[in-house]
Amino acid sequence: MFTHLTVGANDVEASRKFYDAVLTTLGIPASVGPDPKGRYWWRTDKGGFAIGKPIDGEPACHANGGTIGFAARDAAMVKAFHDAGVAAGGTSIEDPPGERNGTFGTLNLAYLRDPSGNKICAVHRVA
Repeated sequence: MFTHLTVGANDVEASRKFYDAVLTTLGIPASVGPDPKGRYWWRTDKGGFAIGKPIDGEPACHANGGTIGFAARDAAMVKAFHDAGVAAGGTSIEDPPGERNGTFGTLNLAYLRDPSGNKICAVHRVA
């Protein structure tokens, strides 16, 4: 459905370190960049994710109500994502990492705020 997602970062280097830490736990290669606009990219065969200072020069801010979910292969990967994110300057939010039941079935989830306040999560769909 999506080709890529980009989020703003006020401290690009802190955000790069944070995303290198959390995304490598999901098997995503370390960042590539910076590109000519100062953005860092993480790419897979299914799409890309980028961080950078907003092009309009205004401060980066998070999307209130927005969440970016990253796929994890298993519950251990969800926990590793969470732990790496906290160690790299992220903030643990909502419930602790673990299993939740809802309208989408049983999921293993871990939610974090990155150094610029963007809300992200790791998701493993339990069979």
